[in-house]
Amino acid sequence: MVFAAGLGARMRPLTDVTPKPLARVAGKSLIDYTLDDLAECGVDRAIVNVHHLADQIEAHVATRIAPRIAISDERAALLDQGGGIKKALPHIGEAPFFICNTDAFWRGAGAKNLAKLAAAWRPEDMDIALLLAPTKGSVGVDWDGDFDLDADGRITRRDGAKPFVYSGVGIVKPALFAGVEPDIFKLAPFFFAAAAKGRLYGVAGEGLWLHVGSVAAIDEAEQRLASAA
Repeated sequence: MVFAAGLGARMRPLTDVTPKPLARVAGKSLIDYTLDDLAECGVDRAIVNVHHLADQIEAHVATRIAPRIAISDERAALLDQGGGIKKALPHIGEAPFFICNTDAFWRGAGAKNLAKLAAAWRPEDMDIALLLAPTKGSVGVDWDGDFDLDADGRITRRDGAKPFVYSGVGIVKPALFAGVEPDIFKLAPFFFAAAAKGRLYGVAGEGLWLHVGSVAAIDEAEQRLASAA
């Protein structure tokens, strides 16, 4: 599932007329970085939720051949990521699935890292597995990190600086959302609940990760890509 419904408030005024997933970095829209990586990794179908400037996103993804796109329409109400998953459950089915934000990507290593995360997935031990990026050296990280990993790969949290940030990509069991009553709810509490049970794991990605959360971050990302090239 690819999250493309948000308002993109931190990217205004650009997102007053262009949805954040269609913001371009180095000549390519953010959502296409994500969808291209999914296709290269072997994912044949992606669910894309839409709300803000939904017509533009629908028209854009309609031009894609791979992966095949199913639209989860949230025009009537923005449901947040948890609620978006709940609405999309009929599309998802019962198997664990990727979740992907559209405001970050890996330079040339996205498909490899998706495959690495999938290879690490152990449903008997995990409810959620997250792909992590290094706090230091990544582009657009203006905070002190999100997580630690223990020796077994479980995600832990502590006070102070932490070596990894959430890259916006994970694998999740759909059963976690079955029976949730509200229609609008956040995804992060499911991460915390899995961590409390020792069932939240992380996999460190390889390569350069770029977080593009603001208009200024677009310039930063393009400069870093140019220097890396």
